[in-house]
Amino acid sequence: MPWLFLIGSGVLEAVWALALGRTEGFSRLVPSVVFGVALVGSLMGLGIAMRTLPVGTAYAVWVGIGAALTVGYSMVSGAESVSLLRVLLIVGLVGCVIGLKVTH
Repeated sequence: MPWLFLIGSGVLEAVWALALGRTEGFSRLVPSVVFGVALVGSLMGLGIAMRTLPVGTAYAVWVGIGAALTVGYSMVSGAESVSLLRVLLIVGLVGCVIGLKVTH
């Protein structure tokens, strides 16, 4: 169960990071609210997961999921360029996150 909380909080990390980019300095209401709700949910899920998972593993997985999803979404939406090297690096990041789960 802690892994489900960790994965969910990693997804929410990507949500708040993407929403933060759309707040325009917190001058836009909807992205600012999405940012706040996702941030709180993400940190709560991470905190719950850290009750039973090692801090280093939980944090690395949380950041890895959030980073991979944020960059992946940005590449799919056209906000960032796509290249074979970038895709391979994201795949490597995901592989490292999976490795942390498998070796736990």
